[in-house]
Amino acid sequence: MIIVNFLLIHLAPGDPATIFLGNLGTSQEYVQAVRERLGLDQPISVQLFIYMGNILRGDLGFSYVSQERVLKLILERVPATLLLVGTALVLSSVFGVILGVISARRPYSLADNLNSFLALIGYSIPVFWLGQLLLMFLSLKLGLFPAQGMVSLRRMPTGLSYYLDVGHHLILPVLALGLRYLAVNSRYARASMLEVLSLDYVTTARAKGLPERRVFYRHALRNALLPVTTLFGINLGVIFAGAVLTEAVFAWPGLGMLMLNAVYARDYPVLMGLLLVISTMVILANLVTDILYAFLDPRIQF
Repeated sequence: MIIVNFLLIHLAPGDPATIFLGNLGTSQEYVQAVRERLGLDQPISVQLFIYMGNILRGDLGFSYVSQERVLKLILERVPATLLLVGTALVLSSVFGVILGVISARRPYSLADNLNSFLALIGYSIPVFWLGQLLLMFLSLKLGLFPAQGMVSLRRMPTGLSYYLDVGHHLILPVLALGLRYLAVNSRYARASMLEVLSLDYVTTARAKGLPERRVFYRHALRNALLPVTTLFGINLGVIFAGAVLTEAVFAWPGLGMLMLNAVYARDYPVLMGLLLVISTMVILANLVTDILYAFLDPRIQF
């Protein structure tokens, strides 16, 4: 993972030294001196060898732009991104399952057709475009929500008012980021429920006279959640890509904004550190998904 990311970033067009100095009319000698100070004059293989050695010591390096430790910059932004991504992912998973179950109880009914129609729209709208629509309509036109940022800088609330203000700022980014995954989860939950309800053990449970509510929620729903659980682990990796665009639209001070600024500045250490942290989060999410499998289906434990 580190090797692939390193090669992709360093072989991409653009020179960090030139971008860092800007249009200052500096001489080529000074540009070369900056490249030597940053270690960019070395061959790619040597740079990779040095970077891998630093990683093994827990050193992610220093930012070319801010001259701060990359780990410090990332840790400062992690809470904001986890708040945005975690809230969007949990809400889209919970409400997606609820909508899928409602559709599966009465397939091809008015509620099911309406849910399918809204899911199609939600899945089709790009995150960045939906974010701008929400921003223009609900924030700029109606004034219901703040346009950007994580907290109001003018009044700087404290205590309970601070958390309420953060929640107020969080609503629009969560809507923009979570609607797509809400649509996907609802369709997966519906399809999984319909498949489980047609299996023999559900027919046997009904033949024994068990109440339909118990058959539906106690026997069918638990088994139908396995594909949705898989989707949760997959979505965590994909949702970070949407988080970059969402944070850019709403100026949310998280890892997405840090990554976007690092791309513009060709800040290689920050980009590598971000990719390493995000990839590690995805790996851990898949581990948690495997553990949840055993909790939902005891047969997997064996």
